[in-house]
Amino acid sequence: MGVRTDALSERVYSGSATPYLNATFLEDLLTEPSKSNETSGVAARDTSGLIIAVCITALYSLVCVVGLLGNVLVMYGVIRYTKMKTATNIYIFNLALADALATSTLPFQSAKYLMSTWPFGELLCKAVIAIDYYNMFTSIFTLTMMSVDRYIAVCHPVKALDFRTPAKAKLINVCIWILSSAVGVPVMIMAVTKVTDKGNTACTLRFPKPEWYWDTVMKICVFIFAFVVPVLVITICYGLMILRLKNVRLLSGSKEKDRNLRRITRMVLVVVAAFIICWTPIHIFIIVKTMVEINHKNLLVVASWHLCIALGYANSSLNPMLYAFLDENFKRCFNDFCLPYRSRSEQSSFSRARNSAREPVSVCVPSTDQSEEETGQDGLQTDDTQFSTTGV
Repeated sequence: MGVRTDALSERVYSGSATPYLNATFLEDLLTEPSKSNETSGVAARDTSGLIIAVCITALYSLVCVVGLLGNVLVMYGVIRYTKMKTATNIYIFNLALADALATSTLPFQSAKYLMSTWPFGELLCKAVIAIDYYNMFTSIFTLTMMSVDRYIAVCHPVKALDFRTPAKAKLINVCIWILSSAVGVPVMIMAVTKVTDKGNTACTLRFPKPEWYWDTVMKICVFIFAFVVPVLVITICYGLMILRLKNVRLLSGSKEKDRNLRRITRMVLVVVAAFIICWTPIHIFIIVKTMVEINHKNLLVVASWHLCIALGYANSSLNPMLYAFLDENFKRCFNDFCLPYRSRSEQSSFSRARNSAREPVSVCVPSTDQSEEETGQDGLQTDDTQFSTTGV
């Protein structure tokens, strides 16, 4: 591998530039002119390329089903249940929305890999590429705000009373989507379909000339603003929180609330860490690929490239599972949705038992008013049947 010269870059990127995540090396392995019938233009699939395409399709299918269902359930829980409308969960809703949109594009990308062409037209090409960029930016921006939100809750509890409200969280989510549009809208405009030299249709980005230059600038800017800067902010926030948690035994004056505060902070940290682990390989690979020339026909390079991309998409299906494992509220709401009759029976029996002891019980109750939202503060957990995410 050697550093690219201007001439080499011009040759590599002539005609169009590849999208950040949708770029594929599979065309080099999957489609080669058939020596037995050159005039017919029929393409013969290389065995190794076909195996990679099938594996990608299988993995994307799993990620699509799990991710779409899981993220829809997360959004359903936040919308339906009053006790779930907290500042933290409003950010989680935004993250689930971005992830659901991203996983919804995977069937189209799977078809592209299997068919070695883009058969869905330019409109869907624009939509799929734009969603990729929107997901990338809204996800990391939302996780950054969740980390800032945790920092304020842990280190500045008095300021948190004014800042950490569902209404402000919703406003911040809207701002995140508007800010992401600064990249998403131009990408949608530049996305085009074009016929390659091999006769296949490619869904790609067409930059102003010189295209290789603007493509490189785009990738570097994405790396800096959608990865390096947010990760730096997140690291600083959690570094300060760790110091605070180590130096102070009781943060809030209430052991119960303090326990919730630490647990929710830990949950957000796990979600953030999962995102960074899943997205670091593809960001590094793209920067390396941008700066140096890589052999696109090397099987190991192709497999590594698509594994990195798949890992980024897999993060979209991982988040709902993390919520279910780390947060009792989401777990109860998932159970309530999947097993409604059993949930109601258990809640009714438990409620009668607790009422006989003259103790209150809080369950997944559908949202009927805005009183929880108007207060702007999350409630406190008083026993294990209440919403543990609320309050912090």
